[in-house]
Amino acid sequence: MSCGFCNLDPKRNKVVYDGDLVFVMPSNPRLMQGHLLVIPKRHIEKPWELTSEERKEIFETVLKFQKKVIDHKIATGCDIRQNYRPFLPEGETKVNHVHYHILPRKLNDHLFEKSEIGHGKVFKMMTEEELETSVKLFEETK
Repeated sequence: MSCGFCNLDPKRNKVVYDGDLVFVMPSNPRLMQGHLLVIPKRHIEKPWELTSEERKEIFETVLKFQKKVIDHKIATGCDIRQNYRPFLPEGETKVNHVHYHILPRKLNDHLFEKSEIGHGKVFKMMTEEELETSVKLFEETK
């Protein structure tokens, strides 16, 4: 298997936390200083196929390291992201192995200046019809 997370390059990747089911390493390449990845040890590509134990440890680990980012004053906030994009080819910045990004954030940081500055122009209020359609698609009953 040629998975970049299952077969880490020790020159490029350093594990900073080794849990039972997940590990954490700095993202290399990174978007900003302190960018971390929380990765399940089991090779899995679809996030909904994570076991409940994996999901629990991932979430607890994300929260633990998000707090470390804040406590170490790396940033004043964090974005937590998980991207499922099978339509993109693997490469330097994409690995087909579920992982979660912890992105340290500050007001008007590099990421904002490069890619998020126009968010206000991208978001749109939903029409009543869109809202109703969305509710019908995703509403769950008990």
